[in-house]
Amino acid sequence: MKLLHIDASILGHNSVSRQLSTTIVERMRSVHPALQVRYIDLAREPLDHLTAAHLAARGGTPDATTVSADLRRDRQVLEDFLAADIIVIGAPMYNFSIPSQLKAWIDRIAVAGETFRYTENGAEGLAGAKKVIVASTRGGYYGGQSPAVRLDHQEQYLRALFGFLGITDLTFVRAEGLNIGPEQRAAGIAAATAQAAQLSA
Repeated sequence: MKLLHIDASILGHNSVSRQLSTTIVERMRSVHPALQVRYIDLAREPLDHLTAAHLAARGGTPDATTVSADLRRDRQVLEDFLAADIIVIGAPMYNFSIPSQLKAWIDRIAVAGETFRYTENGAEGLAGAKKVIVASTRGGYYGGQSPAVRLDHQEQYLRALFGFLGITDLTFVRAEGLNIGPEQRAAGIAAATAQAAQLSA
């Protein structure tokens, strides 16, 4: 069994999402002792944002050589995703959404004919046989009945995106209120860590 571990926080060792994603991976290792883990740090080794040249090259046009190195990495990113049985993503909320580094990764895995396709009945996800666990961190409170729930374009976006790819086994391990005060921060981390410790196969 293979696990793909993705981190996107720019905060390094001060990142709660990195702390949580590591805890989740450790939990998955305890459940699956023979687990093979592939780790990608999108902050340290960011992907370029998509350009017209990338899209043209995907279609096999002659200017593909202008982005050949990027295309090789694109293919590796996609193959890592396709090969994984479990994907663990450290996804902090930045300005009500996800880090641009994570969005660049998503643009590499959401590929027509690979992870989804269009049919006469509409879009069909092709990556359904995967488990995705997201370590979600937010400075405020955006879930449930929070007045700020309409500002959540982080978890809602990821639910929509992975659903579009056909993935229904999606879990969020959430730490909220991290910037409100020391007590709320500690409580949020403790609750998320406890949730991670209870994750099943």
